[in-house]
Amino acid sequence: MVSDILPISRSQFPMTNRLWIYDTTLRDGAQCEGLSLSLEDKLRIARQLDSLGIPFIEGGWPGANPKDVQFFWRLKEQPLTQAEVVAFCSTRRPGTTAANDEMLQAILSAGTRWVTLFGKSWDLHVIESLKTTLEENLAMIRDTIQYLRSQGRRVIYDAEHWFDGYKNNRDYAIKTLEVADDAGAEWLVLCDTNGGTLPHEISEVVRDVLESLGTNRQKSLQLGIHTHNDSGVAVANALAAVREGVRMVQGTINGYGERCGNADLCSLIPNFQLKLGQNCIEDEQLVRLTQVSRSISEIVNLAPDDRAPFVGLSAFAHKGGIHVSAVEKNPLTYEHLEPEKIGNRRRIVISDQAGLSNVLAKARTFGMDLDRKNPACRQILEKLKNLESQGYQFEGAEASFELLMREALGKRKHLFEIKGFQVHCDKGKEETVNSLATVKVTVNGQDILECAEGNGPVSALDAALRKALRNFYPAITDFNLTDYKVRILDGCAGTSAKTRVLAEFSNGQDRWTTVGVSGNILDASYQAVVEGLEYGLVLGDREAIVLTVSSY
Repeated sequence: MVSDILPISRSQFPMTNRLWIYDTTLRDGAQCEGLSLSLEDKLRIARQLDSLGIPFIEGGWPGANPKDVQFFWRLKEQPLTQAEVVAFCSTRRPGTTAANDEMLQAILSAGTRWVTLFGKSWDLHVIESLKTTLEENLAMIRDTIQYLRSQGRRVIYDAEHWFDGYKNNRDYAIKTLEVADDAGAEWLVLCDTNGGTLPHEISEVVRDVLESLGTNRQKSLQLGIHTHNDSGVAVANALAAVREGVRMVQGTINGYGERCGNADLCSLIPNFQLKLGQNCIEDEQLVRLTQVSRSISEIVNLAPDDRAPFVGLSAFAHKGGIHVSAVEKNPLTYEHLEPEKIGNRRRIVISDQAGLSNVLAKARTFGMDLDRKNPACRQILEKLKNLESQGYQFEGAEASFELLMREALGKRKHLFEIKGFQVHCDKGKEETVNSLATVKVTVNGQDILECAEGNGPVSALDAALRKALRNFYPAITDFNLTDYKVRILDGCAGTSAKTRVLAEFSNGQDRWTTVGVSGNILDASYQAVVEGLEYGLVLGDREAIVLTVSSY
């Protein structure tokens, strides 16, 4: 037992109209396929969530693995600023007592004030999984909660498989909640663990629980909801539960989670706060939502979902010329809220469907206020449509479009000239392929010839070009190639097909994407890589430092 944690009565928990957000990214979200978190990753994510104003952060299951034990101890040394970090565990095992269950000793050693305890609601699980009786399961719930309370912990009870249990045996499922409530749990969370329940069912069941337990027990219940996305309605289910009176919502950032994921807090929080008027976090914290979403996607090393509601790169993107013209006059015509409220921004997408309004609006995002009557505007539009007919795609490569625009306006300065490149690949005896690239460039009248090796031809080209230019432009050292995509444009042509390459770069703060198209995949890659390095320098000084690549 930790001496500074004393028993706390139910009345001490603040009963306000606040909607309490409970994040389980570090535990439930970490079960997402392809997602693996180090200890440092978990700590960084926890501090991001803390800065967002999330009141409850579930840190993991102490004792289940060394990483989670270390996580809780590290946070004891350097606590979060406002969030409660929560330990997670199950009820005691059948046929024993909570006081003698070693698993619960590890939970106490974590030193958290709050513990989330999950127990079985579905009689099928009690009989088939636990291999015990329905009465023993109730005793496990009661004994574990009472023991944790006696040790000064406040308890959130997660009723696992609640909705399936309710459908199969309503009376028993209700009984598990009554036992948890009597034992001292402060929150009763209804879990749609299999993700198979629909919104209208959620509403009906939550209403029944509030009427049954609230009426019979004559006291206010604090209900929570935990939904999974297997039916594609996790967010809708959580919204439905809150409409019926639920006051705690569990979910994960970006909807990470096992199988199809959990309810996405990046959709739920703005819906609650901006659409339903439910107070979740402060307005100045809500403005950070998009940044936190993308920062956490970087930490977990999963590409952000560009089409995610609210926080996605495309969430407020406008492509059709008529749409752009309307949004320019009044954003309400095609936007359901102001993107700035959740830290996102409006984007004007440039493509072969663009009109002159797109070009003018896009120019303003680059700091260029063009006159519609300027002949360069029509030239840019015609150039855009001509290049897209050849296979270029600028809606996913805005950096290349800005460079194209600067070229048409005479604002793209020539700081070096590419004379040519060669790439040599050699397959060794150990089945490894080594690549060597040579590039020749001219800077200020000086010819430079450099070579570099890489684990592939594009890597070698990138390294050789950086080596040739870094003495002139040191900032290039900080540009990282973060993503590389190749698409075959005319599959019927076989290996002679034209290819489109999209290259994404980052300098640690900004992300930008460039495009290259050619019948030669190395040429297409080289176009994209060169423009990617060029645009990184444009970000540093949009007027003074611009690179231009000549044809060779």
